[in-house]
Amino acid sequence: MSDDDAADDRSERIALLDAGFAAAIPHNRALGMRFIDYGPGEAQMLLPYSERLIGNPETRVLHGGAISALLDACSGAAVFTKLGLVASIATLDLRIDYLKPATPDRDVVCTARCFKATKHVAFVRALAYHDDESDPIAAAAGSFMLFEGGRRVVQSGGSP
Repeated sequence: MSDDDAADDRSERIALLDAGFAAAIPHNRALGMRFIDYGPGEAQMLLPYSERLIGNPETRVLHGGAISALLDACSGAAVFTKLGLVASIATLDLRIDYLKPATPDRDVVCTARCFKATKHVAFVRALAYHDDESDPIAAAAGSFMLFEGGRRVVQSGGSP
């Protein structure tokens, strides 16, 4: 497979993940979230800036709830890439530290890493930022309940 074919294949997989998350979770679609990238136990998503999501009209900063939703969705996606399958999960706990306001008129990126998955619980850390993970808007630590069942959509190694 050439580098161009591999890139096309990866783009198609990201598009499939995007479509699946939008179809399964209408809230993600309503907020305009989309996948940027993924890997084994990792996911990266984007929340596009939208005037509909402004929390304070005077500052034009995105509402913290939209950033919370991004952290939660991206963390869940990281769990799926860790497990290698889509199964029912539920957020048990999501602690979010807001470190600074998002910059008005700028998209927000989130990177999440599932660092441990047991039979019933997965553990994730995530950062929301603009350009650089070392300058985060918010940081999250979460745990997710894993339910039995599911269908394999990601082969081991993080490829759908």
